[in-house]
Amino acid sequence: MKITARDIMTTAFHTLTPQMTAAAAVERLVHATRVEGRRIFGLMVVDADDQLVGMLSMYDILLFMRPKHTHIWGMMEDIDLVGIVNRACDKTRGVLVGDIMSTDVVTIGPQTHLMMILDVMIKKHIRRLPVVEAGRILGIVYISDLFYNILDRFTAEEARDG
Repeated sequence: MKITARDIMTTAFHTLTPQMTAAAAVERLVHATRVEGRRIFGLMVVDADDQLVGMLSMYDILLFMRPKHTHIWGMMEDIDLVGIVNRACDKTRGVLVGDIMSTDVVTIGPQTHLMMILDVMIKKHIRRLPVVEAGRILGIVYISDLFYNILDRFTAEEARDG
């Protein structure tokens, strides 16, 4: 049986716009997590025509918050780290999604085979793949959906053999 993106994608998804602030995006992530009943770590970003223009993940937000020279902090004992997290949060709240989102988005079509999805996710270190057809977003495949689909087959095979 051929399992495709259409079979495992989530069709109820939340989106952001490039004009939203990071604070609004974080609120949307928290809301999406509550609605979905599972933690959501990234959302698709769409323009006014609902065309996919990027992705914003927790990684993008944390990357923006991270001070640029942390790699040398281990040698510097005179840095005042008190309040640094709060200052980073304050700096990030007002930044626009469009300024920190990832724009090089990898997408798949609805007929993409499960093993091809697995290959793309592993090779490119991607945890979520938008499913797009003719420029329209149909859904999204999360790595957890992929994993549990395979896990269900794995345990079903064990049960048949036992």
